Amino acid sequence: MAKTVAPAIYQLKITLAAVRPAIWRRLLVPSSVTLKDLHDILQIALGWTDSHLHQFEAQGQLFGKPDRESPVPMRNEARVHLGEVLLRAKDSMLYEYDFGDGWMHKIVVEKIVSPSPKVKAPCCVAGVRACPPEDCGGPYGYAEFLKAIRDPSHPEHEDMVEWLGGEFDPAYFDLEDVNQQLAPWRRGL
Repeated sequence: MAKTVAPAIYQLKITLAAVRPAIWRRLLVPSSVTLKDLHDILQIALGWTDSHLHQFEAQGQLFGKPDRESPVPMRNEARVHLGEVLLRAKDSMLYEYDFGDGWMHKIVVEKIVSPSPKVKAPCCVAGVRACPPEDCGGPYGYAEFLKAIRDPSHPEHEDMVEWLGGEFDPAYFDLEDVNQQLAPWRRGL
């Protein structure tokens, strides 16, 4: 009888492009995860709300939810596994979220490790800074948003605080909370 081999574990670093200081997460993810599931995991780890369209780009191909009306060919993300797209350490791909705001993320395979009972994947092992609020206008809009909320005398300060519905700390990142939200995925993958 053939022995079932567990999928490899990918250590991924996801960095939000065009934002300074950097916003990034380091995740451990099974190579067997579909790109659709990876999208869901990224939404949790980064702090997005899955309110917008997205796509992956790797090896000159687009992956996402196919749309018959779109002139751009796209492979179905639900049928493609991470290990089929990123094959070795240092391989990378792009993940775009919210085509209007244009949040581009670079995903890099830092290393690939053998499965181990000690490794509970998916999980977030590190990260820095809060995810920008949804619909704040992309990297440029986010920079303007930060200026406004940091300066009570800024003409947009009160409007931005009201729009946000309260305080925002751009330096805040809660690793434990992210992993609590990812816990159900560890049972489902």
